[in-house]
Order: sequence, then structure tokens, then C-alpha cells
Amino acid sequence: MNSIMKLKYVGCPKSFSSVRMFSSETKQLDGSVSMVQGASRGIGLELVKQLLEKTKEGHVVATCSNPSVATGLLELKNKFADRLDIHRLHLTNDTTIEETAKAVEDKYGCLNLLINASSLISIPHVAHPDKTLSGIVKASLLRSFEFNGIGPIMVIQGMWPLLKAGGTDSKFAIAANIHRIAALIGVNDLQCWHSYESSQYALSDLTRALGKLEQSKEDGIKCIVLDPGVIDACVSRPRGWRLLTKEYSVRMLLREINNMVKRSENTPLYPERH
Repeated sequence: MNSIMKLKYVGCPKSFSSVRMFSSETKQLDGSVSMVQGASRGIGLELVKQLLEKTKEGHVVATCSNPSVATGLLELKNKFADRLDIHRLHLTNDTTIEETAKAVEDKYGCLNLLINASSLISIPHVAHPDKTLSGIVKASLLRSFEFNGIGPIMVIQGMWPLLKAGGTDSKFAIAANIHRIAALIGVNDLQCWHSYESSQYALSDLTRALGKLEQSKEDGIKCIVLDPGVIDACVSRPRGWRLLTKEYSVRMLLREINNMVKRSENTPLYPERH
């Protein structure tokens, strides 16, 4: 499998005077606006990094709950000052979603790609790992669903008009939610963390339901679930599974996105579950 993916995007009609596409030889993205939510570290930060490094003119909007301490993002900002915007966005705070949408609208007018990359396993004294029935705490369960299941959907809702503006007659705008395979396969070394596992299932099913809406087809937005595989930095490591580097995983995620962008009669709006 090629380690370098081909990225094909077009810019926002409202923001760019011409549509540019790179060939498979250049393997670059130009004139597009991508947003990564949960971009302070891990998969999210690597997505921002590769989106910036593999294009000369594409713009990236990176969001996280506390940008002032996101050292990785701040380093990228120093390197790509004109192409990277960093905004505070907290999944449980609707105001931050609205403020980010307004900032993107004012500067770019649209989005071509939105990726929700964050996830919550536990927070001391707030959300606790629960491996047994008696260990399930209602507050922790609600917090997991609010952050992992509901939050990313609300971000898509808030960015929907921008994604609609970013689609073209030949290309879908993409709204992608990342879920974690280690939470879903039920064989991880940490056993089942019920609140996390169930909230990841919820995110997957909500995204699939959203993608099947007639409005998605009418507005030219494809809603997808992306699986990064089992990353070597994961807190949960399933036995017998190949551990991937985050760099390799992100390359494959972007390749998968690329394969779903093009509009055609033979391309389903939402791929069926296998």
C-alpha cells in the first residue's frame, strides 16, 4: 500500500477565484479550507500537520478546548502563520461552536472538510472508567455521551451551512467523525469501559443516520465515520492487533477521505456498514 495518499479538493467558491486540483504526482491539496476539532494532540494534531505540509495554499482551522497550552499547535502556527487558524471550541459549550463558525464564515465563507478527532475516556473526579455493572456511574455515563456521542454531532450541525457552501457540483464537502476501534472490538487489555464504548457506538450510529438524511444529499455533504486503527500511543491496546503510528494512520485516513469526495452516480452518499 502506498504510504503517500492523493488528496483532491477544491476551494470554497466564495473564497477563491479559481478551482485548483493537484495531480497524483504532486499529491497536494490547494485552495481548500479544512477544520480539525480536537487538534491539540494525537490524531487531531497529526491531521493538522499533514494537511498543512501536503499543500501549498490550503487553509486549516484547528480547534481545541484550551489553545493557550496546545504547544504542538502553537509550533505549527509559527511555521504556517498565514494558513493556520486556532480557535477555542469545547464540545459541551455551544457558544464556542457558534463563535468558531462565525469566525470561519467571516474569513473563508465555507468549509470543504470537517474532522471531529477528539474523544474522552476519563476525567479525574468527573468521568470514571467503568468495567463492571456496579461501577457504572450515571454522571460519568452522561458525560461520556455528551462529549463523545453528542458533541461531534453538534459541531457538524453548527458547521453545516459552511459545509454546504463548500460543496460543488463535482465534489462533496466531508463531515467526518473519528471513532476508536479499541473501544468497539471488546478485546482490549483494559476490558470494557462501558461508558466510553457505548458512547463510541452512539457516535458511529448517529453519524450514519445523519449521512442518510435526504438533506445531506441535497446539500452535497457526505457524513462519514473514520477508524484510525489501534495507535501505538493508545491507552487501550487490543491483544494481537498491529499497532500503527499516528503518522501512518493519518495518511490512511486522508486517503479514505479522498476516495469519498468525488460525486458520481456510482458513489453512495453514505457507504453501508460491512
